[in-house]
Amino acid sequence: MSPSRRLATLPCGRRSKWVVLALWLVLLVVAGPLAGKLTDAEDNQASSWLPGNAESTQVLTEQRAFQPVDTAQAVVVYERPGGITPADKVEAARDAAAFASTPHVLGQVVGPVESADGQALQTIVPIDIGTGGWQDLRPAVDSLRDTAAADSLGMTTHVTGPAGIGADQAEAFAGIDSTLLAATVSVVIILLLLTYRSPVLWVLPLFSAAGALVVSQAVIYLLAEHSGLTVNAQSAGILIVLVLGAGTDYALLLTARYREELRRHEDRHEAMAFALHRAGPAILASSATVVASMLCLLIAEMNSTSGLGPVCAIGVVVALAAMTTLLPALLVIVGRWVFWPVKPAFGTPEPTRTGRWAHVGAWIGQRPRKVWIGTSLALAACCVGLVSLNVTGLSTAGTFTGKPDSVVGQEVLEQHFPAGTGAPLTVISTAAEAEAVRAATLATAGVASASMPRTHEGEALFQATLADPPDSPAAEKTVDRVRDAVHAVPGADAKVGGSTAVILDAGRAATADNRAIIPLVLGVVLVILALLLRALTAPLVLVATVVLSYAAALGISAFFFEHVFHFEGVDHAFPLFVFVFLVALGIDYNIFLMTRVREESAHRGTRAGAVAGLAATGGVITSAGLILASTFAVLGTLPVVGFAEIGFAVALGVLLDTLVVRSVLVTAVTMDLDRHMWWPSKLARQVPPPKEELARQL
Repeated sequence: MSPSRRLATLPCGRRSKWVVLALWLVLLVVAGPLAGKLTDAEDNQASSWLPGNAESTQVLTEQRAFQPVDTAQAVVVYERPGGITPADKVEAARDAAAFASTPHVLGQVVGPVESADGQALQTIVPIDIGTGGWQDLRPAVDSLRDTAAADSLGMTTHVTGPAGIGADQAEAFAGIDSTLLAATVSVVIILLLLTYRSPVLWVLPLFSAAGALVVSQAVIYLLAEHSGLTVNAQSAGILIVLVLGAGTDYALLLTARYREELRRHEDRHEAMAFALHRAGPAILASSATVVASMLCLLIAEMNSTSGLGPVCAIGVVVALAAMTTLLPALLVIVGRWVFWPVKPAFGTPEPTRTGRWAHVGAWIGQRPRKVWIGTSLALAACCVGLVSLNVTGLSTAGTFTGKPDSVVGQEVLEQHFPAGTGAPLTVISTAAEAEAVRAATLATAGVASASMPRTHEGEALFQATLADPPDSPAAEKTVDRVRDAVHAVPGADAKVGGSTAVILDAGRAATADNRAIIPLVLGVVLVILALLLRALTAPLVLVATVVLSYAAALGISAFFFEHVFHFEGVDHAFPLFVFVFLVALGIDYNIFLMTRVREESAHRGTRAGAVAGLAATGGVITSAGLILASTFAVLGTLPVVGFAEIGFAVALGVLLDTLVVRSVLVTAVTMDLDRHMWWPSKLARQVPPPKEELARQL
């Protein structure tokens, strides 16, 4: 017995299966409480999202010398279109006194200040961000809203500014883990029931995937607590979708191969050993591709992106372990009855050999060149939508699918006060050159005002209010002009930060990450495919189809974002996230299909092998794609545009991969290239069967 065969028997041996089950049960008992603590270990402070070496990030760090505790400004805005009355001013002043004693409010409350048009008042309240990031803003902002609205004398009141926006973002992310988990599990159960057509079989893959999620969350929690791994709400949410989706994919592939082997082997232990031996390399290569792609994110400048890589990689590794040890043990323990009502009896024919996908393969085999050219042209036409993909970032209002109070308040604030009020720039320089830096800032177009500098141990800090909305392109251009101006002051060592600078730096870092990581992921995937398939032509073809599928998915998504969902644009990191998930997961289906095609081609010839491979894997690839697409579509249930866009684009791309690219385009290209698909391996030198024999096989 070969080493790989011997290894494949370990999870499904007559005695070892019980050992595997016992080990996993002990692991789950230990991991359960730790997994529940992951939310507490999340770091949602600004520094966990921003590029580590950006100027705005440096300002966030250095300004702690002036105020040791991080704060965010809440702007309470009162409006009366007919004009503010003296009673309104008294009430707003009474509110300001109450704000000062609100929990988490730290520092001096400024205001109320009346607008130039006499129709609005504003009060600025500094709030302690604390160690919990935006989550610590919610109770304070909720208290401010309750106080301001309690007796507003007919005025409309809103809480906006960085603190108000952060609190509404925290509200949007509230319960994200439980919401995603419940929705994803529901989707997986429904689709597994439809796939297996068995009332009990779905329990085993779902239990195994859920176990993988619990263990991966426990491992990530331990690393976050003791090894400095950064986890935030974004990475924790995507982890749930990825582990359940990818884990279920691996389960479908293994279960489908096990069902085949049960028809060939009377002993279920032997059938599972063969299934693991034959499907294991594809599952291993698939997970290795995802893990390697995720680890490529480590080179990202954006901390939120670089932190996502290891979190997702850990999840996929644990999912691989669960699906190649726990699931096989469970399937062998319960026996054939779990497939009821259609149990795969020993000696019965494999239905996929004459099923729907066998007919599709035969149809493609009659005209492979026409099929792949036509399919490629159709996908290329979908890519036209890329010209309207607006990768310029999202404004504050554009980040929400709805219109929370902070967005309404920001609009009111911009009508009556300088647009940058409540989200000023923060400028730090040497104390000796502070006045020169302030003068240079005030002389810059787009700056409305600047506070007096505060000094501390040879450094100075002041804030500058912008004339334009802080999340607008005009404000970002002002940041560049201010930086140019203050950097030119000799000996000042000036740095410019603040909300607008953060948006600007994050967008530029994300764009740089796109340029660096996308080619790297393509190279890694190409190498893995070449090693797996022992060829060069096939990997190049497969990578090309993945890129085409990705571009088509973005093109279609751009149309829906603009004309159906009416989103204002996409985040700068959107192309990278969609690319990594689509390429890493889309390659899964390439691997599932082409490893089987290669196996069949060795004794049938490539064209007949392509038909046989599609017949054997078409059903499981379709089911896996539907499940994975549905799990990512669950992201669209969150009231956050960025998540909704990623979920939609990835779900659409996975469906294109499953139903069009893998099943039709790749199969047609393989048939057309025939044995040359495997160049330079020995399969490329295989003598094709006579036309009569090939026609009979097809």
